Amino acid sequence: MSSTLLALTDAGLYCPTGDFYIDPWQPVARAVITHAHSDHARPGSAAYLATRDSERVLRTRLGADAHIETLAYGEIVSINGVDVSFHPAGHILGSAQVRVAYRGQVWVVSGDYKTDPDVTCAPFEPVRCHTFMTESTFGLPIYRWSPQASVLAQINDWWRRNQEAGRASILYAYALGKAQRLIAGLDPTIGPIFVHGALVRITEDYRASGVALPPVQYVGDAPRGFDWSQALILAPPSAHGTPWLRRFDPFSTGFASGWMRIRGTRRRRAIDRGFVLSDHADWPGLLAAIDATGAERVWVTHGYAAVLVRWLQEQGRDAAVLQTRFEGEVGE
Repeated sequence: MSSTLLALTDAGLYCPTGDFYIDPWQPVARAVITHAHSDHARPGSAAYLATRDSERVLRTRLGADAHIETLAYGEIVSINGVDVSFHPAGHILGSAQVRVAYRGQVWVVSGDYKTDPDVTCAPFEPVRCHTFMTESTFGLPIYRWSPQASVLAQINDWWRRNQEAGRASILYAYALGKAQRLIAGLDPTIGPIFVHGALVRITEDYRASGVALPPVQYVGDAPRGFDWSQALILAPPSAHGTPWLRRFDPFSTGFASGWMRIRGTRRRRAIDRGFVLSDHADWPGLLAAIDATGAERVWVTHGYAAVLVRWLQEQGRDAAVLQTRFEGEVGE
């Protein structure tokens, strides 16, 4: 089989026959985008193609003037004779795997994905292909996720205990995707939920895209002297240790991330509680997703690519590392 249907160039992953790029890291004439995270959707390209579900969040990230065309999941468009379609990746709202088909060859670029259920986005769907490009952000056997419901129960319990102690609950989470997943799963009967300014527009984009979320309030709209002790405040990790936090004192901090799976990560970040919740596939999820594609060849990128490739090769699979400019969300 030819290896040139997709090739890595200085601008990113390129389809020579179709003359388009997938998640390019430099401005190009035509960019096919898996999802709206900044390491996959870069500004400056002349035209973008993405899923219909991702249009609002993508425009928020790329700007009002960006030329964005969209497709429904499963809809096929021919670009210079190459069939391109999007299939749910389960990562965040509108996230997709890109299926590229030409003269009997089928390649799938997964972008980022998770196989666990999430009410804020379409669930992951395996796509049969000859070559599968998979991420490996959490590509080590130690990364195994607990059910989402049990993690959310831990967060709700932490929130209640903080209330009893008269402390505000500051929960750090990635601004696009993770924060909205948490909002959807938290128990709003415990107390008011507030959000940092960085989360306001994106959360409204989710609502406007049809995702049901309980009410939240912008921190800046709270009256002077507000009692924060009953509230849970969602904020991006970049807010940690900044003067913005002073208004909430006393408070306890938590971080919802797959990186919390490693003992010591919470302590190094000076966080009071770590909650293991990721928008990426864990080790069993990666292996199951790869097997479900039936792919003859697997290219691995992001994170622990070398480890996953070695494991696949030991199982007799044709696998290789694909080096890319960006290596995933460090705050995930």
